Amino acid sequence: MAALIEAITVKRKMYFEFENTPYYCMEAEVSTPTARGGQTLVRLKMRNLLTRAVFDKTFKAGDRFKEPDLEMVEASYLYSDADGSYFLDQETFETLSLSDAMMGDALEFLVEGAIIQLHKFNGNPIGLQLPEKVELAITYTEPGARGDTSGSVTKLGRLETGLEIKVPLYIQEGEKVRVYTETKEFAGRA
Repeated sequence: MAALIEAITVKRKMYFEFENTPYYCMEAEVSTPTARGGQTLVRLKMRNLLTRAVFDKTFKAGDRFKEPDLEMVEASYLYSDADGSYFLDQETFETLSLSDAMMGDALEFLVEGAIIQLHKFNGNPIGLQLPEKVELAITYTEPGARGDTSGSVTKLGRLETGLEIKVPLYIQEGEKVRVYTETKEFAGRA
């Protein structure tokens, strides 16, 4: 029997199962009552790992959730086509596929051979977790104008995946840069 998690113990970045669906907690806020006899409530901002939908829901502190049958496997990105994206499980060497809906905007950060964490719920792939930062090559950027060095001046840079981000003036075509996957911002040279 899977362990039960009380709503009041759910914290940010935790996984739990609610109504037979796995969820990821993005934010947790506990509100204690000021009046006697009031109930402590927990507001959770949560992401449905099957549909990728995000919503807020309020639970009583004593509500219980099951621990999801969620497995994280290391996989390398192979390719994408009209039917979805394909990954190679690094342990079993089995090819796993994810639909476009399960991928979200992850393709903006994936190059062939990239190693990521794949989520499996009850043995079936349901989504992926990108690392905090990825390294990608700059395929196009305009040359920085000489003298434009005051403050934090940026220019547009196109990455090998097609994603466009703002980069500092000193970054040139062909250089590898680190990009935050959550905010799509420049994190430094690779």
